[in-house]
Amino acid sequence: MILTNLEFVPGMKTSEFRGLVQGSTVKSKHVGKDIFAGLKNIVGGELKGYTELMEEARTEALSRMQQQATAAGANAVLNIRFATSTITQGAAEILAYGTAVVLEDELQ
Repeated sequence: MILTNLEFVPGMKTSEFRGLVQGSTVKSKHVGKDIFAGLKNIVGGELKGYTELMEEARTEALSRMQQQATAAGANAVLNIRFATSTITQGAAEILAYGTAVVLEDELQ
């Protein structure tokens, strides 16, 4: 499956529109990592625990979006975007969404 943030794929044409697809997840780190992140916030620097958390969440949200696109009969998702929101302190939602389509070679 082709996943892209472009509105089109060079050399391909959109033959069918399958609708908006999305995937989301809410993740949080355990209290120990939250305490460490709070201390790190005082002295500055990357909060690696949260970086890992967000990477895991993006991967999971993309996977769920891709599953929804596959179920809709699409072979690509175009114009993919991410959104995030804080659910509670230490927990965030990641939403991935895009347009599910069927792509074909332009020469066909």
